[in-house]
Amino acid sequence: MHAHLVFVTKYRHNVFTDTHLRRMEEIMRAVCADFETELTEFNGEANHVHLLVNFPPKVAISKLVNSLKGMSSRRMRQEFPDLVRHYYRANKLWSGSYFAGSVGGTPLSIVRQYIEQQNRPLQPTGQSSSQNRFTTGLKPGALRLIPVAGRDSPLRHG
Repeated sequence: MHAHLVFVTKYRHNVFTDTHLRRMEEIMRAVCADFETELTEFNGEANHVHLLVNFPPKVAISKLVNSLKGMSSRRMRQEFPDLVRHYYRANKLWSGSYFAGSVGGTPLSIVRQYIEQQNRPLQPTGQSSSQNRFTTGLKPGALRLIPVAGRDSPLRHG
């Protein structure tokens, strides 16, 4: 089974650089391996990341997401002290909610293309941001959405 996951930073701060995203991908691949799942695709922008995960039916997606977000938050804040200044009050890297979409009805190549085309922040090398613009060939309704109730979500019941 495949799922498209999206995690957003707390307060939607723009904090990630290409260096941050490279290390985060390594961390998330290690967590996926612990769950006997495969991180098929990974990319992100300054304030969110996209993952395409292939997981067996025995894995609860909520537990996988909990571990992905928890481990990446802890390790990234330890390894990159510059991230801490954005979260001095909350001491959390990620927002409490997330997006999880089933990819059963959509060709994986389309979802991969969507994730690959995210506007990843570049290291300062003089390259203009217009060289890395996001465009997509997805049609409306191409991805089936599954609402997931996170801590910050109005779907969550008290």
